[in-house]
Amino acid sequence: MKAYRLHGVGRTGISIVSGVCLALMLGLLPGRAAGQEFRRLPVKEYRDKMKAGWIGQIFGVSWGAPTEGRYQKIMPADKMPPFSEDLVNDAFDQDDLYVEMTFLRTMEEYGFDVPIRQAGIDFANSGYSLWVANAMGRLNLRNGIAPPDSSHPKFHNCAGAIDYQIEADYAGLIAPGMPDVVIALGEKFGRLMNYGDGVYAGQFMGAMYAEAFFESDVMKLIEAGLKAIPSESLYAGMVRDMLQWRRENPDNWEKTWELAEKKYNQDKNYNISALDVKREGAWVLMGLLYGQGDLDKTMIISCRCGFDSDCNPSSSGGILFTARGIANLPDKYYKKLDETRIFSHTAYNFPRLLDVCEKLTRQGLAKVGGRVEKDANGEEVFVIPVKAPTPSKFEDLKNPGPVAGSVYTDEEMAKIRTVGLQWAAKYLDGWKLANCNRDGGWMLWESQGRRNVFVFNGLTRGAPGYILTKTLSIPAGRPAVLGFSVACDPKTEGWKIAVKADGRDLGTTVVSKETMQNGWTLVKSSLPAAEKTMAVEIAMEPVTPPAEREGPPALSMTAPQFGGR
Repeated sequence: MKAYRLHGVGRTGISIVSGVCLALMLGLLPGRAAGQEFRRLPVKEYRDKMKAGWIGQIFGVSWGAPTEGRYQKIMPADKMPPFSEDLVNDAFDQDDLYVEMTFLRTMEEYGFDVPIRQAGIDFANSGYSLWVANAMGRLNLRNGIAPPDSSHPKFHNCAGAIDYQIEADYAGLIAPGMPDVVIALGEKFGRLMNYGDGVYAGQFMGAMYAEAFFESDVMKLIEAGLKAIPSESLYAGMVRDMLQWRRENPDNWEKTWELAEKKYNQDKNYNISALDVKREGAWVLMGLLYGQGDLDKTMIISCRCGFDSDCNPSSSGGILFTARGIANLPDKYYKKLDETRIFSHTAYNFPRLLDVCEKLTRQGLAKVGGRVEKDANGEEVFVIPVKAPTPSKFEDLKNPGPVAGSVYTDEEMAKIRTVGLQWAAKYLDGWKLANCNRDGGWMLWESQGRRNVFVFNGLTRGAPGYILTKTLSIPAGRPAVLGFSVACDPKTEGWKIAVKADGRDLGTTVVSKETMQNGWTLVKSSLPAAEKTMAVEIAMEPVTPPAEREGPPALSMTAPQFGGR
């Protein structure tokens, strides 16, 4: 707790010299809870530290970006990208930053108490590319699965991934000394894409940020983070392991890396989700525990741990920078910052981002019973109640609790601009889709100037391609034409589109850069006249088999239509 001397003497003649004494005095005043302690944080100091927290995030993710996903082991020291003051302007297009700004924008527009369902609608309407838990959570939202079920393991196979840990920095930066606010924000925004440890990881990181406004000792920051999450969670167990291994190997972070790698990556009892957050959280802690308070060393160690090696130094750097504050940072980290540039997919440049954070901090302060006072110089001071956090209810990813049965209404779905195929089945008009897995990106989209375009990028492992089938009735003597348009990434070799009717080949069309006109290739097939129903199949197969690539590229197509010649 910081001490601030108050100039002047009370009626008793006793000078009040510390935050503790102030809190005791306030406890005796009318309307104040007796014994309630408060922390005092000058607003100028809050902005200084909050600004530093954003700079730390920016610098960490920019420095590590060239190494992301390249190392599944300790990265050699000579492979660490060189330091450059220009890195501060390399994060404006980073999802590590603009996703969390989506949450800030939601609160700015709808208030601090925005309902989780509205938060889900805003996230569903985001236009940027997403991966892993974020992508699956957003797809569920677009399919009408409202939060909190959008992240429930019944509908989500990677709910324990790193995503909300990456995006929770904002929560601590708008909740200085208010861990319960951090926890509540995790229950609102973290629930959109994560469950169990996936949520706790973000609450842990946010609580460390919140404490960093008052504390610089790394061990005390980690202790504050632990108090904010369920002690029985595997994530809390990982944190305790890291502390123990640090005690056993105080000067050898590589040995601690080996221990964490063996338990939290190789052991499937602990590594239970794609891009499991416990392993990535360990690499954030590695930087904090072994960085000795040095800003560069902290980020370098988190980066050299490998795997998601841009997000992790962003988290460790952001926390440490917050504790330091801009006033105590070397200007090499921020002097070249372009404060006029807008962060991708947001409404914020850097000054506007700081203003929004301060605005939301004032709202959060009022919610926890804090207030804003002025000191003897007329400067504003946040007066923040000291309260032990109440962690979220424990949830086990391996044995999840029941679903909430939360679905969006028709009125809510009308607010979502891009809806998933599960919701928009009416556009399929009876066509059935096979070989598209549940966690793929099959949805309706606007593409190349066309609306309600089907987008497929979740091909089932081992399947040769997507298949659409439908039983059609063609009147006798009236042959018809089946037509639709298809588009793919022009940088790929393309797709083969084969049409069959009752097992008879009606032709194959290759969709590629060479065949697309104005972004689309028209596929037309003549259907034979018949007095009976006809089983029509549209098979879509990548030119290069999926086994020869990491995964097939996305494919877009308009709804198949048939009519007279």
